Amino acid sequence: MSDANLLRLILLVAGAIVLAVIYFTGRENDGEAEASRRRERNGTRRDPVLSDTPPTAAVDAADFEPPTAPSNGDNAAAGYGKRADARFDRIVTVYVAARDGETLAGADVVVAAEKVGLVFGHMDIFHRMVDGKPELAPVFSVANMLKPGHFDMADIAHLQTPGVSFFMTLPGPLSALDAWDMMLPTAQRMAELLDAVVLDADHNALGRQGIGHIREDLRSYDRKAEQAQGHW
Repeated sequence: MSDANLLRLILLVAGAIVLAVIYFTGRENDGEAEASRRRERNGTRRDPVLSDTPPTAAVDAADFEPPTAPSNGDNAAAGYGKRADARFDRIVTVYVAARDGETLAGADVVVAAEKVGLVFGHMDIFHRMVDGKPELAPVFSVANMLKPGHFDMADIAHLQTPGVSFFMTLPGPLSALDAWDMMLPTAQRMAELLDAVVLDADHNALGRQGIGHIREDLRSYDRKAEQAQGHW
C-alpha cells in the first residue's frame, strides 16, 4: 500500500475516532445505563460500524457503544473541555493533515496547538473554549487521527501522526457560523505552523468554494435553530 493510500485510509478511520471521542466527552456518566436500556429493548448488543461517509451529517450518539477511554490520572486539566450535555445533531469536521509521504511530530503538534490558543484537557485532547466562560462546552476540539484519538503526553516525543481532526458539535455554545469562523482560522494557522494541509470532511483540499458551501450550510442551520426557538 502506498503512503498516499495509507493516509487516505487513516483519514477515513478518523471520522469514527471523532465520534468515539465526542461520545466519551459527554456521556461518561450515562453511557452504561443507556447501553443497558438498548440491550433490553433489542435483545442484542449493537457494535459501532465504520462507514465511508464522513461524520458531517446528522448523527445519533446513542447508536454508538462506549469505546475504551484513556486514563487521565491526576491530570489537572482532565475536566477542561468536558461536555456536560452530549445531545447534538450535527458534527462539522476538518482535518489538518501531513503532506503525502510525511507525518507530524507529536511535539510539534503540541507547540502549534498552544500557539493557536488550544488547551489540553478532557479525554487527553485539545479544546477551544469560549473566552472567559470555561464552564461552557468547547467551541471545538482537536483529536489525534491515530487510534484511539487522544495524545499521550508521556510519550509525545515519539508520536508520529498523519494529522489531527478538528471537530465541533452542534448545537454548541456559539452559533454554528460563529463557531466555524473560530475553528477554520485556527485549523489554517495550525496547518501553516506544521507545514500541513487543511482537508474537508471528504478528505479533499479545503478551498474557497468549499468554505463558501460550508458557511452557507451553517447559516441555514442557524436560521432553522432560531426559528425553532421562536416556536417555544
